[in-house]
Amino acid sequence: MANRDLAPYASKEPRKSGGSDGGSGSGTALITRTRTQTRRPNMYRVLLLNDDYTTQEFVVIVLRKYFNKTLEEATRIMLHVHNHGVGECGVYTYEVAETKVTQVMDYARKHQHPLQCIMEKK
Repeated sequence: MANRDLAPYASKEPRKSGGSDGGSGSGTALITRTRTQTRRPNMYRVLLLNDDYTTQEFVVIVLRKYFNKTLEEATRIMLHVHNHGVGECGVYTYEVAETKVTQVMDYARKHQHPLQCIMEKK
């Protein structure tokens, strides 16, 4: 953490005397407090890639099941994937995106589809 993030405060309490330094103990102590600064987590786009074998119906099922899309949203994304080769399913934190990619890939393999799902940093 940089020094500019520290906010020094002087203590109003006098130091206790009788220490080994032999002084009178009338100085002040410097106390530093750190301010915690939170950052937003990095976000990742989850993308579906087009292939020549996965059916459009299966892609719609995946979008509805794993990305909670309505039938209209899922159809629109599926057509975008079909026409442009890639389509965004959603934007998530790293852990959520990674989980969704794994779930989609496992589901596609289970149903013998070569559907590819990837994530990329936004």
